[in-house]
Amino acid sequence: MSIGVGIIGCGLIGRKRAGVLGSQLLVACADTDRSLAQSLADTVDGCVATDDWREVLDHDHVSTVIIATPHYMLAEISMAAIEAGRHVLVEKPAARNAAELRPLIQQAEAKGVRARVGFNHRYHRAFRKMRKILDSGELGPLMFLRARYGHGGRIGYDREWRADPALSGGGELIDQGVHLIDLARWCLGDFVTVDGHAQTCYWDMPVDDNAFMLLRTATDQTAFLHASCSEWKNTFSWEIYGRDGKLQIDGLGGSYGVERLTWYRMLPEMGPPETTAWEFPMADNSWETEMNEFFEDIEKGRPSTPGLADALAVLEIVEQIYERSGYDHRP
Repeated sequence: MSIGVGIIGCGLIGRKRAGVLGSQLLVACADTDRSLAQSLADTVDGCVATDDWREVLDHDHVSTVIIATPHYMLAEISMAAIEAGRHVLVEKPAARNAAELRPLIQQAEAKGVRARVGFNHRYHRAFRKMRKILDSGELGPLMFLRARYGHGGRIGYDREWRADPALSGGGELIDQGVHLIDLARWCLGDFVTVDGHAQTCYWDMPVDDNAFMLLRTATDQTAFLHASCSEWKNTFSWEIYGRDGKLQIDGLGGSYGVERLTWYRMLPEMGPPETTAWEFPMADNSWETEMNEFFEDIEKGRPSTPGLADALAVLEIVEQIYERSGYDHRP
């Protein structure tokens, strides 16, 4: 079955999404910069371009909408798409804050549409392999994890839309930090204790450029997370510890380095662990894998995960960190 897809937001992420649609049909594109929408529409025969996102929702052949706009538009467009009965894949963080997001959950349930949030990191090859090992129980009971995710900047970074809290809802924490929080919840479950601090260390902007988090579950499993946009050398590091071993993921491909998963198995006599490593030097296929799973959700009528409730849990943690740190990004 072919699904008619509309894309709202035709920048880098929107184009990534369009590039992995496969047999699904891209029929409409929208961007406030109409030239971006037109250049994407020109890649598919019969696809229409517009600078008014409402025209995508009104298109007779659009059943599914991908929303890849700046943060301040995500919730409004998602709500309109849900009310129009369209299935929705909205990019993370899905809204600027939890208050914008909560009504979407109720409306999606009422309309019976699938709503997925684009936390594509779950679909990187290393994380899919990690998930299988965790599910096998071979790591033993999980104890804690720690992770770092960071990048540098570019001239003028502090004057882009992400540096305007009215448009972004925050800085590095709501940008890359939400990926770390989502992955940590995926591994350890809900966090009942939230500690941490967000601050502006380097960039001259009213949003954070570093966030430090210490999150704990009801059984005292702990996640120690750091997101930074003053890292200078793009970095991704993920370590999760069980009583019987450790899994470590380094790199995400591209400028973050080759994606690698290493399994350190604790031996009965302890000492140096038995070590197995996998490298994934091929192109990142997380976007394609995630999209295919979403289309299966639609065809099979099953709930989408990660969904709006997952994004809400993440945003509630983000808001607690911002409140503790003295940031008020409410529009």
